[in-house]
Amino acid sequence: MKLVLAFHGTRDPRGAVVCEEIASLVRSSVDVPVEVAYADVRQPDVRSVVDGPAVVVPAFLAAGYHVRVDIPQQIGNRPDVVVTSPLGVDAVPAMRDRLREAGFRRGDAVVLAAAGSSDPRALADVRRAAALLGADAIGYVATATPRVPDVVAGLRGRRVAVASWLLAPGTFHGSLAECGADVVSEPIGAHPLVVDVLLRKYYEARAVLLQSA
Repeated sequence: MKLVLAFHGTRDPRGAVVCEEIASLVRSSVDVPVEVAYADVRQPDVRSVVDGPAVVVPAFLAAGYHVRVDIPQQIGNRPDVVVTSPLGVDAVPAMRDRLREAGFRRGDAVVLAAAGSSDPRALADVRRAAALLGADAIGYVATATPRVPDVVAGLRGRRVAVASWLLAPGTFHGSLAECGADVVSEPIGAHPLVVDVLLRKYYEARAVLLQSA
């Protein structure tokens, strides 16, 4: 049964490279077709990729509009397709690894940097991720406040480490270079723990779909 990895989509080619890197690692770990689709901006969209029985795994860090509305609408009412929960807070261990790799030190003030959303449920997911990470504060890059540079400035007097709650490089992550922090982690990217989560979600959903067939 096909596995469809549904990403947000970006105009930045580096983001598309990361999506393909994640998909490549997933393909090397499972003996089923694995395809990449995008909820927005890039092609192919989810609708055009789901052409038979499939499990769609949203590679999103929060359950905002695209996960709750856009992807299900693109799929439609299809009994042979199931959409799993998004990657979400299961990616926190991978984010923690990226923060350590960037040079986090014990005693640093940690700011979780997220893209932001107008959906309060997505912002709740961000707060859950920050709590699991043990972050001191949350800052947003785009669609919410407070903004990351303001949060970092408010923590001065301590060494500040920013944990990037972003999946791939692009404009959002690039803006963190100017936020004033001592340490900024790389995006989560094609981390082995991310691959493990995506595969687990696929197998769990496939088992449910096969039982109901």
